[in-house]
Formats: sequence, structure tokens, C-alpha cells
Amino acid sequence: MIYDSAKRKHPAIEELIALVRYRDLIYQLVRRDLVARYKRSVLGIAWTMLNPLGTMVIMVVVFSQVFRGTANYAAYVLTGIIVWTMFSQSTSIAMSSMVWGSQLFQQIYLPRTSFVLATILANMVNFVLSLIPLTLIFLVTKVPFKPSALLLPVFMIFLLSFSLGVALLLSTLAVFFPDVADLYPVVLTAWMYLSPIIMPLDFYRQILNGLLLYINPFYYIVNLFRILVLDGFVPHWQTWGATAFVSFGVLFIGWIFFCKKADSFAYHV
Repeated sequence: MIYDSAKRKHPAIEELIALVRYRDLIYQLVRRDLVARYKRSVLGIAWTMLNPLGTMVIMVVVFSQVFRGTANYAAYVLTGIIVWTMFSQSTSIAMSSMVWGSQLFQQIYLPRTSFVLATILANMVNFVLSLIPLTLIFLVTKVPFKPSALLLPVFMIFLLSFSLGVALLLSTLAVFFPDVADLYPVVLTAWMYLSPIIMPLDFYRQILNGLLLYINPFYYIVNLFRILVLDGFVPHWQTWGATAFVSFGVLFIGWIFFCKKADSFAYHV
């Protein structure tokens, strides 16, 4: 067989095909991440549920008097926290996984995106588990459950796509510029306070006529989640379209950027 490099498919397409072929590897990596995270924990999987609850209690105690006009403030905070936790933890861990996994690229062939994708999928499992304490808070605070929550699987596709896109961008930069991994926690802290996680939407709408919200891609993600589970109605098509544009747009950019640089990862680790 003669291999003609000129006929090579686009790296982004090759990577997608490789992921399909190595789907069993992805499954094992996800399983490894979940087992490694909980096997040494006394609380185990329960920590995934207790962690956002603990954070919510602190935030409610600190800010409830300041934002007393916000209806169902505890549920408002928790919905923001569990989405933010999934996004921030998965993207942070993905960078470390990519740097560690890049060392294997010199020894064996693996889809370059496998470590990043496995990290995001593992954290999506944690996100599903975190919906349990959210349900408990809804029961305690007497927030009614609405049929719109049945659309959560669609939201999860958007959340996964957005997180994967950001993780691919960061992982690529971290391979070439290791300082990115040290700088990212600072960026995350600023990003969290610039997003409607703790403070109500009205607070941000008063800043530059809401411009701070509209230029923040994470706003579209958390806003859709709150509309479905907290506000309880099916969003307008413009809301769906904006969220899809942000999530899939970030994924497309991250995927193309990652795949173009993937061949040189092994030389920068």
C-alpha cells in the first residue's frame, strides 16, 4: 500500500474518525477518571452532591440579605453553582490530562482529543449527580417542578459542547505555554464574578446596559439552564439559537485549533 500524504483528510476529520474507532478507549478513560476521583474519598460520590450544597449554603448566608429581593435565591444560586462547577472543574482537569497524555503520543498512537473528551464526559456524569441536591433544594424551598425540565438533555449537549471547546483551546495553549495552567484559576475567579452565578441578573443589566452579560458566553449557558429548571418555561427560539451558536461555535473553534496543533504536541512536553 502506498501512502500519499497529499491525500490526507483534514486533521479535524481524521480526529473525529479516530474517536469513533477508539470509543472503547474513551469509555475506559472516563471510567478511570471516575474511579480515581472517588476511590480514596471517604464520602465517595456523595461529595459530588455535598460540595455544591455546601457552597450554596455559604453563598446564601453571605448574600441573602444583600439580594433579599431575588425570588428563590437558594435555588438561583445552586443552579448557577452546579453548572459553573462542571465547567470550571472539567476545563481545569482537561489541561492537566492533556499535558500528561501528550507524553504517550511519542510511544503509541492515540486520538489526541481522547484525554480531553474523557475528562469532559466524566464531569458530565458528576453534573447529572449534582442534580440530586438541586432536586432536594427545590423540594425544601417549595419550587415547583416544571415540564420544561424534560428538555435538560438538550441543555446538556450545549454544556458539553461549550466545555469541550474551551478545554480544547486551553489544553492546546497549555502544551505550548505551561504558564496558562497557572493563570487559568485567576481567570476563572474573575469569570465567575462576571457571570450571573451568585448575583442576580438585574445587577448585571445595570452595568453598561447589560453589555457585560451579552459578551459573556457562559451567560447563555447558565441562563438556559435556569429558564428550564427554575423559571419553568420553554425558551424562545432566539434563546436556543444564541446558546447553540455560542456552544457549537466555541467547540468548532477549539476542535479546529486543537487538531491543527496536535501533531506537534509530543515535541513540546
